Amino acid sequence: MDNHASLRANVNLLGQLLGDTIKSHHGQAFLDKIETIRQLAKSARQGNQEDQDRLLSTLKNLSDDELLPVARAFSQFLNLANVAEQFHTTSREYQNADLPDSLGQMFTRLQAANLDHNQIREAVAALDIELVLTAHPTEVTRRTFIHKHVQLNDCLAALELNLPETERDEVLGRIQQLITQAWHSNEIRSQRPTPVDEAKWGFAVIENSLWPALPKFMRQLDNQLHDHLGVRLPLDAAPVRFASWMGGDRDGNPFVTAKVTREVLLLGRWMASSLFLNDIQELVSELSMSEANDELYRQADQSDEPYRTVLRRLREDLRETLMHLNAKVQGQKTDARDLITTTAQLREPLELCYRSLHECGLKLIADGMLLDVLRKVACFGIHLVKLDVRQDGERHTQALAEITRYLGLGDYAGWNESDKQAFLLSELNSRRPLLPRQWQPSADTQEVLDTCRVIAEHPRDAFGIYIISMAGAPSDVLAVQLLLKETGVDFPLPVAPLFETLDDLNQGAEVIEQLFNVPWYRGYLQGQQFVMIGYSDSAKDAGMMAAGWAQYSAMEKLVALSAREDIKLTLFHGRGGSLGRGGGPARQAILAQPPGSTLGGLRVTEQGEMIRFKFGLPKVAMHSLMLYASAVLEANLLPPPEPKPEWRELMENMSRVSCDHYRSLIRGEPDFVPYFRAATPELELGKLPLGSRPAKRKPNGGVESLRAIPWIFAWTQNRLMLPAWLGAHKGLQQAIDEGQEDILITMNSNWPFFRARLDMLEMVFLKADAGLAAYYDSVLVPEPLKPLGTRLRDELQASVELILRLKQEAELLSDQPWSKESIKLRNPYTDPLNVLQAELLKRSRQQGNIHPSLDQALMVTIAGIAAGMRNTG
Repeated sequence: MDNHASLRANVNLLGQLLGDTIKSHHGQAFLDKIETIRQLAKSARQGNQEDQDRLLSTLKNLSDDELLPVARAFSQFLNLANVAEQFHTTSREYQNADLPDSLGQMFTRLQAANLDHNQIREAVAALDIELVLTAHPTEVTRRTFIHKHVQLNDCLAALELNLPETERDEVLGRIQQLITQAWHSNEIRSQRPTPVDEAKWGFAVIENSLWPALPKFMRQLDNQLHDHLGVRLPLDAAPVRFASWMGGDRDGNPFVTAKVTREVLLLGRWMASSLFLNDIQELVSELSMSEANDELYRQADQSDEPYRTVLRRLREDLRETLMHLNAKVQGQKTDARDLITTTAQLREPLELCYRSLHECGLKLIADGMLLDVLRKVACFGIHLVKLDVRQDGERHTQALAEITRYLGLGDYAGWNESDKQAFLLSELNSRRPLLPRQWQPSADTQEVLDTCRVIAEHPRDAFGIYIISMAGAPSDVLAVQLLLKETGVDFPLPVAPLFETLDDLNQGAEVIEQLFNVPWYRGYLQGQQFVMIGYSDSAKDAGMMAAGWAQYSAMEKLVALSAREDIKLTLFHGRGGSLGRGGGPARQAILAQPPGSTLGGLRVTEQGEMIRFKFGLPKVAMHSLMLYASAVLEANLLPPPEPKPEWRELMENMSRVSCDHYRSLIRGEPDFVPYFRAATPELELGKLPLGSRPAKRKPNGGVESLRAIPWIFAWTQNRLMLPAWLGAHKGLQQAIDEGQEDILITMNSNWPFFRARLDMLEMVFLKADAGLAAYYDSVLVPEPLKPLGTRLRDELQASVELILRLKQEAELLSDQPWSKESIKLRNPYTDPLNVLQAELLKRSRQQGNIHPSLDQALMVTIAGIAAGMRNTG
C-alpha cells in the first residue's frame, strides 16, 4: 500500500497552481521554459548526460530578465513542497499509520518489559523536558510567507474532508489566492530582524501553535497514563516547559543589550497576560453553574454564580495588568496597576474552581477547558517562557580585570586559576561590596554589569539559566556568580558552563568536580547542576566523529560524577537543525546518549528553521511534544546498553585519526581557506538579512572566527556538506584496515550511539552531490585550487561507499524509503537553483556590482536551496 499517495497529490496540486500563477504573470512560453528546466533536471538526475548538458546550457543562457523569475519559480515550489510535507505528518493518512514514537506504543513497550507500575508512574512524574527556542540565522523564510504557509495547511486539511463541490472549489480558489500573493511578494526581507523582532517571532510560535498544542499533548499523556496505569497527572504537572534565548543570547551579538533583555522580558509578560486573559474570558462564559463548595461560596461572597464571580475578579486584574504592561511596552505613563505579578495569583482561583467542581460531582466540566488552562499555567506561567542569558566567558574575565585594576589589586585576567578561585571565593563570602561607587567602567564592562542588574530587577521564575560560552575552568562559573551577587541578584540563578571545544569537553567533568569540592558552591547549587554540551563548535573544532565521541564521553563522566555526589544533573544540548550541528531525529538523538543522561531532565535548543518545522502548526507541535516525552521515558526506563570496552577503544582510535585528518585539512592545508571562499557563497551570505547576530565573532577574522552556523550553511549551499562528514571516513577506514570491520558492524547493530553516527552520515550523503560541487568548482574556483576540490569529492565518494559497506546496504537510506523519496522529490527543483547560484556568483565576483535584480536572484537561490535542504544550520 502506498502510504504517501496523498502527499504526492498535494505536491502536484500546489505545483500546478503555482504554474497557473506563473503563466498568468509571465505567459505560457515562460512556464514552458520552467517545465523544460524541471524535466531536464529530472532526467539528468537519472543519469542522462545529454540532458545534463542541455540543462546547464539552458540555465547559462538565461537572459538577465529571466534569472530572477526562474530562481523564484523553483524556490517557491520547494517552499510549497515543504508545506505539503509538513501537512502530511498531520494528515489522516499519516495518523492512521503506525507511528513508532506514539505515547500509546511507548506505554505498551514499557509494560511489555515487565517494569513495575510504580516505576513507570515515578518516571512520568519526574519528566522534565525544557525546550529552548533560539533565533539563529538559518530561518530564511519571511514571517509573511510563514503565515501564508499556515493558511495553506488549513486549506489542505479542508480538502481531506468530503466537501460539496462548491465548497471544494472555494478552498481551491483560496489556495490559488495564497500562492498568487506569495508570488507577488518579496521572499527576502529587506532588513535584518532586531533581537526584539526575533523574540516576537518566538512569541508568535507560542501563541499560534504551542499554546493550543500543549493542553492537547497533556490530555494525551494523561489519558495514556490512566489507560495503562490507572492514575492521572497531578494538576501542577509540567513535563514540558519552554525557555528562550531570543533577547537573552548576547554571545557575539552586540545588538542584544541589557535594554533589549529588559524589553523582551516585558513583552513575554505582556503576551502571557494577553493569552491568559482570552482563556479566562472564555471560562467566565462557560462556568455559569451555581453549585459550589463552601470555600468557593465564601470567596464569591455567596454569589449565585460563584465561578463567574471569582473568575471575573481574576479577569479584571488581568485586564488592568495588561493595560499597565501595554503602556510600559509603548513607553507611556499609565495609572493602571501591575496586579498579577506571580503565577500563583493565576493558579489559585483556577484551582479553587477546579476543586469545587469536583466536589460537586461536576468532574466532566472541571476536566474540560478549566483543566486545559491550569495545564497552561503550570507549563507557561506569567512569563510565558523563561529567558536564558548567555555571554562569552572572556567578557566576565575582562570585567573583573577592569575592577581589580581600578582597585589596585592587580590584573585578574593575568592571574593563574588558583589565584582567581581564591579571589572569587573570598569576595563571594564577603559582606562588603566589591564594586567601587564613583568608578566609571568601560562600555563593555558596563554592559555586563547592566545585564546582571536586569536579572536583579526581575523574579527568579522569569529566567532559565545563565550560560557561559567557551567555559574551561571553575573560575569561569564563579566569576558570573560574583558579578550577579555584586549587582544585587538575591536568588541562586543556575550558572551553566558551556563546554564546546574538544579540549573543554574532555576536561568538563574535571571542572565540575573541582566546583563540587568548593563548599560555597555546593550550597549555592541547591542540589542541581546544569551543564551545556556544545555540538556545533565542537564539530567545527574537531569534525563530527571526534566531536560526537567527546560529547558522549563528557556526558558519561558527568552523569557518573553527579550520581556519586548525589547532585541532580541536567544536561543542556546545544543542537542545531543541521546534521553537522548535532541535528537529526530527536528520538534517535535522545536514545543515543549515555545511559542515565536524561534522568535529571532534558534541556535542548530548538533552533532556526527547525522551530517552524517541528512546532509551527498545533498538530505538528503536539506530535513533537509526544515524541520528546516518549523518547525520554524510554531512555530513562529502557536505557541503551553501555558500550563494551573494545567498542570504547575503537571509538577512541577512530576519533583520534578522524580529528587529525579533519584538522590537517581545515588548519594545515594552506589552500583550504581560499578554496572554501571560492567554492561556496560564504562571503555573499553576509548580504542576506537573516538573523540579528553577525556571522563572525570577530569582523576581521578568518574561518576560525566564522560562526558554526554560516560555516555549515555555506557548505550546504554547494552540496558538498563538508562539515557533516569530513574526517569520519579516515577513522572508519583505519579500523577496517586493522581488521575490525566485524566489530564496527556489531556496533552499528547493538549500540544506538554508533548507529546514530552512521545514520546521520547516510542522510548527509543522500543530500550531498559531488557532481554539483564539481560544477561550482568549474565555474568559481581558480585553477591552482581545483586539485583540493577533487581530493574532497574523492573522499566524499569513498565515504559513501564505506557507509554502504558498514550498513550492509546496496544504496543509501534503503531502510527509510520516505526520507529517500522526500529528498529525491526536491532534487529536480534544487539542482537548477544550484546551477543558477554558481552562475550568479560568477557574474557577481567578475563584475563587482551586479544589477539589483541579479543580486536579488542570488539571494533567492540561497533561500531556495535552504528550503530544499531543510536542515541548513
